[in-house]
Amino acid sequence: MKNKFIEIEGRKIGEDYPPFVIAEVGINHEGSLDKAIQMVDDAVDTGCECVKFQTHVIDDEMIPNNVIPGNAKESIWNIMDRCKLLEHEEIELKKYVESKKMMFLSTPFSRAAADRLESMQVKFYKIGSGECNNYPLIRHIAGFGKPIILSTGMNDIASIGIAVNILREYAIPYALLHCTSIYPTPYEKVRLGALREMRENFPDAVLGLSDHSLGNYTCFGAVPLGASILEKHFTSNKTWPGPDISISIDPGELQDLIFGSKAIHASLGGNKQILSEEKPTIDFAYACCVTLSEVKKGDVFNAENIWVKRPGTGEIKAKEFDSILGKRASRYLSKNQQLRWVDIES
Repeated sequence: MKNKFIEIEGRKIGEDYPPFVIAEVGINHEGSLDKAIQMVDDAVDTGCECVKFQTHVIDDEMIPNNVIPGNAKESIWNIMDRCKLLEHEEIELKKYVESKKMMFLSTPFSRAAADRLESMQVKFYKIGSGECNNYPLIRHIAGFGKPIILSTGMNDIASIGIAVNILREYAIPYALLHCTSIYPTPYEKVRLGALREMRENFPDAVLGLSDHSLGNYTCFGAVPLGASILEKHFTSNKTWPGPDISISIDPGELQDLIFGSKAIHASLGGNKQILSEEKPTIDFAYACCVTLSEVKKGDVFNAENIWVKRPGTGEIKAKEFDSILGKRASRYLSKNQQLRWVDIES
C-alpha cells in the first residue's frame, strides 16, 4: 500500500480502500431526536458505515442576526435555534449510533460545540466549509489530537493551505473534501478537476467529495479521480420540511451510492493484458485458421482453401492467417479442419 490513508476505529480510508460514505443527516431532523434516530435506522439498513450530524451551541456560534441562507426562507439564527439538538439528546444519539455499529460524526460550529463533542469522546471530527478558514477554531479542534475531515467549499488553495499547515503542525491525520457551497450545485459548478489540483498541492492528504448536486452522479465521477470519502446529505423522507431536504438522497439512493462507489473503486487500476480468466471465452470467441476444402500435400495455402472460423480451440489463431498464405501443406487435410503448425511445410 503506497497511497496515503487515515485510520478511524480500525477503518482505513484512502485510495487503496473502498470509498468511505458519510450519510450527512446534518439538521434534517429539524430538532427532533425521533427523526434523527429514524434516519440512523434507515442509514444502517443500507450498509452505511458513518452518519453525520451538526452540533450547534447557538450563543457561542453566532450573534443574533437576520441573514437568510440561499437555500432557506428564514434567518440562519432561527434555523439553527430550531434545529439544534440539546447536549443530552446528542449524547443519547451517539450511543444509539454506536449501538448500531456505525460511526458517529458531527460538525462543531463553535468552540463550545467542539468541547461538547470532545466531552462525548468522539473518535474524529468533521469541520465544515464555513470553518475552513476559521483558523482559531481549527487550531482548537486540532488540539484534541484526533483525525479531522475538512470540507473546503468557498475556499481556494491558499486559504486551505493555512488550515492544512495547522493540521500538519499538530500532526493530525486529515482528509480534505472538495466542495461547492451552492445548494443545489449545478453539475457544471461541481468542478471535479479540483481534486487533481488538491492532490498536487496536498500530497499528504486523503481526498474526498462533499457533494451538494442532485443524485449520485458526481460522487461516482469523483472516485476515479481519487476521492476516498463521499459525503451526501441524507433524509429518510424527501417530503419532510427542512432547508437541506431538497439536496438530500434517500435510503434507496444511499444504498446505490455505497454499492456503486465500491463497484467503481474495485474496477480501477490494472493494465491491458489477457487474463487467465478469459480463457473460457477465448475458446469459443476467437477464430482459428481452418480449411475451406480438401487440401492435398504440397498444395499452396490461399484465401480460397483456408479462412478463419470459430471456435478458438485451434492451434493457429486468426492473427497468424497472413503468415500462412503462400506456404504449402505438409500433408493431406480434410474440409473444416483446424490447422496446426505441423500441417505447414517449414
